[in-house]
Amino acid sequence: MSHARAILSGSVVVLLLAGTGVAYADDNPSVPPGTEATASAPVEVDGNDPDLKLPEGATLASAKVLDIKQVVEDQSGDERREDTNSDVKFALQAEVLFGKDSAKLGGEAKSRIAAIADEIKTQNATKIRVFGFTDNLGSSAHGDVLSRQRANAVHGVLVKELSDSNVTYEVRGYGEQYPIADNSTEAGRKKNRRVEISFPRAEG
Repeated sequence: MSHARAILSGSVVVLLLAGTGVAYADDNPSVPPGTEATASAPVEVDGNDPDLKLPEGATLASAKVLDIKQVVEDQSGDERREDTNSDVKFALQAEVLFGKDSAKLGGEAKSRIAAIADEIKTQNATKIRVFGFTDNLGSSAHGDVLSRQRANAVHGVLVKELSDSNVTYEVRGYGEQYPIADNSTEAGRKKNRRVEISFPRAEG
């Protein structure tokens, strides 16, 4: 399987080669709808360029562009921030925000959400996604309901913090869908029990 990769203008261009084997980018990433990569190819790629050194009989498929993603996680793992060229996403573990199997926000939760609201103001974001997730313990239906209730609770705080802003929200509960860690361990399940707040980056 052959592939070539070039880093240009803050994006990764993945060149897919067909013929002797094809390297595929992830066509079905395990991310919630509406959070897919949005970058477009910054340059034209010449499939006949001799520097590509294609194997005999191979042809160049269309270039795909993947967002560069920077991830910062605090030492405890309670909070993580992901930045791409188009979006900012915060993920807060459920234990930081809620009691066990509860959608009632704890004492520290509101200050953490308020800090994220400050970043939303900094980015001048007007479209915000608030998505709730659970681990795979218990029934899927229960996880769907609980994750939506938790997303609603976080949304309620954001509405108060951003009351002077013209903001629209997309609020969803995905239950056990889209895990970011292995559900077979408690450490993994803890990461999967989370609320994500994402919004577009300011341009410029």
